[in-house]
Amino acid sequence: MLIYKIFRAAEFQSFTRQGHSSGAPVDLADGYIHLSTGTQVAQTLSRHFVGETGLHLLALESDDLSDLRWEPSRGGQLFPHLYRDLRSGDILWSRPLPLGPDGHITGDLA
Repeated sequence: MLIYKIFRAAEFQSFTRQGHSSGAPVDLADGYIHLSTGTQVAQTLSRHFVGETGLHLLALESDDLSDLRWEPSRGGQLFPHLYRDLRSGDILWSRPLPLGPDGHITGDLA
């Protein structure tokens, strides 16, 4: 199953330069990297990234990740949480998340 990480521009640049990341400030504070399923991405964007430009969407295969846990969060939904650094080798693809008139344009998340 594909799961996703959203990075702000500076976080994405640091990740691509270093080849790994401990995550965004919220990830560092919580002790794990917050990820979303394809059906959770839109809600994550509208809850935590409203109006932000320069975002990047990174796709990962959940079956290939060590230290991944599915834990309840918003309304009891299970969210994927990565309990280690995110590595460049974990990423299947990445692309910009442009901001349109109705919010961020994610494209196909299949």
